[in-house]
Amino acid sequence: MREMQTSMDDKGYVIQLHAADNVMIALRDLGAGQRVAGLDTKLVSGVQRGHKIAVEHIKSGQNVIRYGQIIGQAKSDIALGEHVHTHNLGMGAHQQDYAHATANRPLEPITEGRSFRGFKRADGKVGTRNYIGILTSVNCSGSVARFIAEAAEKDGLLNAFPNVDGIVPIVHGTGCGMSGKDEGYATLFRTLAGYAQHPNFGGILLIGLGCEVMQVSDLVGGRPIRADGALRYMTIQNEGGTRRTIERGLEELRGIAELANGAERSLQPISEITVGMQCGGSDGYSGITANPALGYASDLLVRSGGTTILSETSEIYGAEHLLTRRAETEDVGRKLIERILWWEDYTARNAGEMDNNPSPGNKRGGLTTILEKSLGAVAKGGTAPLTDVYLFGQIIDKKGFVFMDSPGFDPCSVTGQVASGANLIVFTTGRGSVSGYQPTPCIKLATNSEMFARMADDMDLNCGDIVTNGVSIEAKGQELFEILIRVASGEKTKSEELGFGGVEFVPWQIGAVM
Repeated sequence: MREMQTSMDDKGYVIQLHAADNVMIALRDLGAGQRVAGLDTKLVSGVQRGHKIAVEHIKSGQNVIRYGQIIGQAKSDIALGEHVHTHNLGMGAHQQDYAHATANRPLEPITEGRSFRGFKRADGKVGTRNYIGILTSVNCSGSVARFIAEAAEKDGLLNAFPNVDGIVPIVHGTGCGMSGKDEGYATLFRTLAGYAQHPNFGGILLIGLGCEVMQVSDLVGGRPIRADGALRYMTIQNEGGTRRTIERGLEELRGIAELANGAERSLQPISEITVGMQCGGSDGYSGITANPALGYASDLLVRSGGTTILSETSEIYGAEHLLTRRAETEDVGRKLIERILWWEDYTARNAGEMDNNPSPGNKRGGLTTILEKSLGAVAKGGTAPLTDVYLFGQIIDKKGFVFMDSPGFDPCSVTGQVASGANLIVFTTGRGSVSGYQPTPCIKLATNSEMFARMADDMDLNCGDIVTNGVSIEAKGQELFEILIRVASGEKTKSEELGFGGVEFVPWQIGAVM
């Protein structure tokens, strides 16, 4: 997280985030001709909250600075007091000094022995929930997986198993029509295997069709995927069709439920919490409020021995130098840049570009270039050293602050984080994202108070009061840290209460569909 040197006017109209910035941020809708502190002239035009205002004359081609960092270049001369956005600010050429591992500053450990009530698994991992998963190897078995879950609910199968939180069908749109030996196959394999052994599942029923590329036998591989033995598997073709598979599936679920029901919450160290950090529907407030508050909470968890995962590689683009400098070693920094280079090639060969962000909603919220969006997104990672860099869905085997490669598409990125072992998700949003990610609970943070009030049924915490009420980032981060512990111990999030999680399993599909 950057060392911000914020300066807010006494009326709360604008804020300048760093002394070196040549823009300030509107904190409310401002009209043309209005005067604000820090400007010797009236506003040239109206500026919506979250958007940028030039605090000096910026020449065409000159760098525009926010957070003390370059967010793009002026496409034309920009007058003092003028609105700075897509009409006069572009990406421009940029080159970063990675300075690997030069800002690696270990955080002081927190020795206070905090704990949460979690489910200790046979492999030593700890879950925050105790679901049963019906995992599918291919899209062709997705409907049958849902039929089994619906039949189990209709029969009241879980009534006798009060310690089981529910049955979650994990269905998706791939698993066949793909190569069986390329990068896409390996990515899907890691994702499915990660869900099969996730600590938030007390047991797994794995269902395939039988003839798909992603074979159930390959996933099982003649080895125990789960140390507790709570995994059963079958294929629809071998069982004799839909009805027989449903009948057999219900029988297997009862056996799995008996095993899962034996699990009970017990006191576990918070070092067993792994948080996947996400942002979606971002706005001009994201890098000021919710993201740095999450960054502070991330540091608290890391200092307590826990793990936090930053992802969305395409949305740290242009800010990766802030992470490479915090890498524990030069090799870790270079691993991150390898992924950046892979993404540049990946987008180029698919006729895309890295500056395909921000989205229309992001732009309405005040973000202009991917550089600006990325600088705000990286704030979620706090200040801890970067311990390691992982592939999508690769099991996280180190504590601390880590990075997992993923697209910026939120459901896909979260899917990878859960497969990697995240037992909590924290999601910041300025426009109002709605989603949930069974079996992992998702905590939603609002970046601004207006959206929080409008969508209070979906948001778990308002971070907009950092601006509206002067709450400190540190206080908000501490508040979030306490919420993490409560949710890990069983407190339901808004997305859980609303029943989200049925369609948000989105594996990253890489390669040709054949």
